[in-house]
Amino acid sequence: MWSGMDRRKFPRAQYKCTIYIRTEGSDRTISTRTENIGAGGICVILKEDLGLFKSVQLELDLENGQPGNIKCSGTVVWVVKKRDVRQKNHIDYDTGIEFADIDTENRERIAGIVEKVLKDAKE
Repeated sequence: MWSGMDRRKFPRAQYKCTIYIRTEGSDRTISTRTENIGAGGICVILKEDLGLFKSVQLELDLENGQPGNIKCSGTVVWVVKKRDVRQKNHIDYDTGIEFADIDTENRERIAGIVEKVLKDAKE
């Protein structure tokens, strides 16, 4: 595991859920799945580079039986270009997005999921 994970303000957990991403100034929405999630942000794998420090609008469906998707803005804080050696011209972008204006209730919803996932992983 990457040692930087231990220094995060908010722990992350491997948790897949649906997320909709819209970049600022665009009407196009990207639908994908999260790779991991934390109360401070998410990691997704995208087919395009959104651009470092790009502002995005997010809608997150936690798929945990609770009503209501989480809607907030975010900022792309890191991007790692990945080439799939099995597919000659296939490139993905491992993308970290930090939540910018998530409210306390939704941050706590995510923190609860992370806590449960990490606890279950230890058992």
